[in-house]
Amino acid sequence: MKGRIKLFGLVALAVVVLDQAVKYLALSYLAAGPVTLIPGLADLVLVYNRGAAFGSFANLGFGPNLLIVLSLIALGVIVFVLFSQFAAKRTMQICLGSVAGGAVGNLIDRFRIGAVVDFVDVYVGSWHWPAFNVADMGITIGGALLAWGLIRSSE
Repeated sequence: MKGRIKLFGLVALAVVVLDQAVKYLALSYLAAGPVTLIPGLADLVLVYNRGAAFGSFANLGFGPNLLIVLSLIALGVIVFVLFSQFAAKRTMQICLGSVAGGAVGNLIDRFRIGAVVDFVDVYVGSWHWPAFNVADMGITIGGALLAWGLIRSSE
């Protein structure tokens, strides 16, 4: 049990530290304007997302508080799952740590500045994927691998 908590915690901490460090750089260097990463495909931009994924709930008066509460509930569920048989495998501990680290990284932004700092803008022509950050990558990749693990374990 001690090993699973240690691995989970290390992964979560790594995601939070990387997320916050890169957001610090984004806030420092992107205030002057966007930077092209890959012409016609990806830019670095500074976006303050007051909503959830893709900006949802941003216009609701209670939206930011709801997102904080939902994030805290999600973290509670992650910790509960960490102690279940499902998280006995190291890969699941890594995935849970990645999701938890991403949630904490975005929660820090919500508490600190009232919005999540996003900075990666992927696009083709005039179509843009909503801007995202390292925490979002941790949540997405960890969540996708968790889902894949669930599908594989049910086979």
